[in-house]
Amino acid sequence: MTRWGILATGHIAARFAEDLRLVPGAELVAVGSRTAESAQRFADRHGAARAYASWAELAADTDLDVVYVATPHVAHHEAARTCLAAGRAVLLEKPFTLDLPTSTELVDTARAAGVFLMEAMWMRCNPLILRVCELIADGAIGTVTSVRADFGLAGPFPPEHRLRARALGGGALLDLGIYPVSLAHLLLGVPQHVRSWAKLGPEGTDENTGLVLGYDSGAIATLSCGLVGATGVTASITGTAGRIDLPEPFFRPEAFHLHRDSAETETFTAELVGSGYQYEAIEVQRCLAEGLTESPLVPHSATLEIMGLLDEVRAQIGVSYL
Repeated sequence: MTRWGILATGHIAARFAEDLRLVPGAELVAVGSRTAESAQRFADRHGAARAYASWAELAADTDLDVVYVATPHVAHHEAARTCLAAGRAVLLEKPFTLDLPTSTELVDTARAAGVFLMEAMWMRCNPLILRVCELIADGAIGTVTSVRADFGLAGPFPPEHRLRARALGGGALLDLGIYPVSLAHLLLGVPQHVRSWAKLGPEGTDENTGLVLGYDSGAIATLSCGLVGATGVTASITGTAGRIDLPEPFFRPEAFHLHRDSAETETFTAELVGSGYQYEAIEVQRCLAEGLTESPLVPHSATLEIMGLLDEVRAQIGVSYL
């Protein structure tokens, strides 16, 4: 049995707790929040035996095997550092932190202590996304030449909302754009050329952002994210011998379509239950059972490379959280 703690009590924490019920061998043992009332309400709702009124108290619980950190972006670094310092394994909600230096610090801390740490980029653990990667590796569409992906929400969001507030690490890029960027990275790796543009809101965070990533192989990725309109939230991966289309939402698909040159379209489906967070929990439990300190599906190197890319984009569009 893997004993889980959850740090934070918001919407994402609740969805993760619900999906944790679908994971064989998982048990939600404790929850931690900044207030006793919030922690107790969450514990009562999701069946956790213990509720703590501080992050430190949760981290100090030696009965826990791993803690899922689900705070807003701006608190990821502090919360994860608290858990790692106490020797707790950590699944840290994306984006890992607000920038590369603090993300690197967390990875270095975990490695030095020999403690498991993984970014909760659930897309990389999704069964159909893994199947897409297998097909591409097997040459189903030839050499990948382009990736297109978008993720936009209509809003409107008030200035104090976490998606807009500068103090909360707001903006489209870190919350939504990380999905298209992560897909491109998964398929093409680190780009050698980065060009981006954004419309910034009054808070100084990005409302509508476009990226073009170029690779020395000749491949390109055209990506967008925004808070000013509901996009299709789809993706398309083109290769020299075919194309794979991922329908909405591309990061948690229930099907995808493989178009091979001179062949009929093949549709791949999976019966997915829950919201899709259970697959990252399953990966964490697999890694812990095998004594791993990082996941092969969501390695530290990928987390840091993507965070470095997001830093570069923010520098180009003029978004800073300092």
